[in-house]
Amino acid sequence: MTTIRLPLAMLLMLFVAACVTINVYFPAEAAEKAADRIIKDVYGEQPAAPADEPQSFNGYRQLPGYQGLALLDWLITPAQAAADISVDTPAIRKLKADMEKRHKKLARYYDSGAVGIARNGQLEIRDQKQVPLKNRKTVKQLVSKDNRDRVALYREIARANGHPEWEAEIRGIFARRWVDNAHSGWWYMNQSGHWQQK
Repeated sequence: MTTIRLPLAMLLMLFVAACVTINVYFPAEAAEKAADRIIKDVYGEQPAAPADEPQSFNGYRQLPGYQGLALLDWLITPAQAAADISVDTPAIRKLKADMEKRHKKLARYYDSGAVGIARNGQLEIRDQKQVPLKNRKTVKQLVSKDNRDRVALYREIARANGHPEWEAEIRGIFARRWVDNAHSGWWYMNQSGHWQQK
C-alpha cells in the first residue's frame, strides 16, 4: 500500500506546483483580449459575439461524488485566475469613458492623417498642416490628455491585477493592439520609426 501512496503523493505535489507556477507568468493572451475589448470600446466599435468557449474543468462539480473531489477547487482556482486579466474597476471604467469621449473628437484627425499612433502606442501629431490653425492647440491638448490616460490605464490594469510589475508588458501589448485595431487609412509608426498608412 505504501508503494502506491508514494507515487500518488508525488503526483499530487507536482500538480500543486504546476498550478502555483502558472500564477508567475504574465497571461499575454488574456491581456491581448482585454486590450482588444478596451480599444474597441474606445474606438466605438461593437465587439464581435464571443465564440463558444470550451467548458471549464470545473464541470467536475456535476459529477456524482463531487464531495470527494473538493480538493480540486483549491488546486484549479489559482490556475484559472492566472488566465484572466481584470479590467473592470471604477478607475479603469473612468479612464476608458474619458478616452471614448476624446476619441470622438480625435477621429477626424486620425482620418485626415494629422494624428497617428507611435511605436509605443502613444498618439503623435504626425502632420500639423492637416489641422486648421485655430484647432491646433485643442488637438495638442487632446493628444496630450489621451497619452496621459493611456499611461494611467496600463498602470491601473497592472495594479488591479495585483501585479504592478506587469505594467511594461501591458504597455507593449496595447502598443501593438492600438495599431492592429486601427481603421484602414489611419497612420502608424512602424518598428523602423517610419510612418505608414494602414
